[in-house]
Amino acid sequence: MTIRFLHTADIHLGKTYRTSSGAAERYEDFFHMLEAIVADAVVEQVTFVLISGDLFHTGQILPRTFARTIETLQPLKDAGIPCIAVEGNHDWIHRRDSISWMEALSQMGYIRLLRPSRTESGGYHFDPFDPETGMGGHIEINGLNIYGLGYIGTQAGAHVARICEAVTTRSNLLLFHVGVWNYSPVEIGNMKPEEALPLAEVFDYVALGHGHKPYTIETPEGRSYAFNPGAPECVNFGEEKYDKGYYLVTVESGGYHHQFRRSNPRPMLVMAINLDGAEHAADALERLRCQVNEKLGSTADNRRPLLELRLSGRVAFHPFELGRERLKLILTELCNPLHVEIKNHLSLVTRSGEEEAVAKRSLSEIERDVLRELVSAKSDYKGHEEELVRLSLAIRDQVLKGETDGEELLGLLLREPA
Repeated sequence: MTIRFLHTADIHLGKTYRTSSGAAERYEDFFHMLEAIVADAVVEQVTFVLISGDLFHTGQILPRTFARTIETLQPLKDAGIPCIAVEGNHDWIHRRDSISWMEALSQMGYIRLLRPSRTESGGYHFDPFDPETGMGGHIEINGLNIYGLGYIGTQAGAHVARICEAVTTRSNLLLFHVGVWNYSPVEIGNMKPEEALPLAEVFDYVALGHGHKPYTIETPEGRSYAFNPGAPECVNFGEEKYDKGYYLVTVESGGYHHQFRRSNPRPMLVMAINLDGAEHAADALERLRCQVNEKLGSTADNRRPLLELRLSGRVAFHPFELGRERLKLILTELCNPLHVEIKNHLSLVTRSGEEEAVAKRSLSEIERDVLRELVSAKSDYKGHEEELVRLSLAIRDQVLKGETDGEELLGLLLREPA
């Protein structure tokens, strides 16, 4: 029997820029993307759909996000196409005494949430999925055994042996929200390639998630066994250079044949603008206009882009003269972006010796030095200065973007060190 399924991951429903005028439109981007994937599944009449974690952008979502998710998944339910999912690090809630939105979707029949139970000795047990409770770790569809576990942190590699020991069936597929070093672009939640390799002996297809960049992993003999489709929509700046899409997989005569289907994310642009040598703000703004126009080029996509602007160079005027609002007005005139993030790394050049050496330092360098001194002032934190400075700046950046709630900020603090 031929089986066909769609494999996607890292949808991030509910993400937006809360302080941006384009927040409502950006919020809809992620639902439109899932709608397109669901529509493709229905047209292709696939046997099932896999979501390898991070369906939601945060564990604590708004009720309207839950309602929109049900609306978006309804065509799958109407077509009788099971949607099988695991939890990612963004889906996970820190208070395990509360039912999660993922569990609610599973109990209502919109997804089949797979989550194994644990034995007293620390092993894994994949109970059969129970539609009544919406719980279980294993589901069988047309002779294919599908197992799932979500995000288990940076020690995932140490769990592989126990995961494999718990599986006694053949024709197996695993959903696993984890990254693999050398392939995944993220810095946490990864395991080493050699740690992942034993999965290839037990599972014919490992459906990965977590890193937003697509990649495929092979055994030393050249057999592809693990697949990460990446995020179909651009979630964070830096992803604009990745291919975006999901997999359509055909299982025939025991072999897996995957086709990468490109999605259509909102345009995301990162522009590095060099203003080195600008004598005054007017000169810098004119150079900014020219460089932005040159980098925009021509595009057939009429959607308002997401834009990150990186200013660099030594200038003869104070960098604060290029304030955020002044720059945003120029950018609105040039390309009317839906959302703008500005990183101002300009440094001031003066004519005097000692003063010049200080003035040449960028604002970001001064900021890091001040934070480092504040952390060092507490003897309990000595030796951890760089780690805490990075964490502080990461929290600062998330708050300034206006897209992060308290739960996700708490997640930054609770994550294991890489």
